Amino acid sequence: MSLGEAVTGRSSGADGSRSQVLDQSAVVQYEWRGAWVVGARGSYDISSITPLADALGAAAKEHPRVVLDASGIAFADSTLLNLLILTHRAADLRVAAPPRQLQRLLQLTGVDTVLKVRATVEEAATC
Repeated sequence: MSLGEAVTGRSSGADGSRSQVLDQSAVVQYEWRGAWVVGARGSYDISSITPLADALGAAAKEHPRVVLDASGIAFADSTLLNLLILTHRAADLRVAAPPRQLQRLLQLTGVDTVLKVRATVEEAATC
């Protein structure tokens, strides 16, 4: 089972295809100062998490240090928290620039004590 399948509860079809609901969410990826950065934009819940789960899962397999640029996340629920914890188990995950709603969610659940949360992508990539 892939990281994306664990988070979404969906598995790939027999032909490897998977339907994805993007729902105005976008994921970009790039290398920055020795870390692999996954930039997330939009809202993330059970119906829109698949592209981000796939990106973080692939990044965790290929790169020792992964940074989630969370600055563009408009909304997140427990689905994103689950993904962050699973990714943290697979790689050195750092969360950069979480917006207020995500910061509050991380604090309320105590996940901010488990993850490395930094103010900027540059700080997350180098610390």
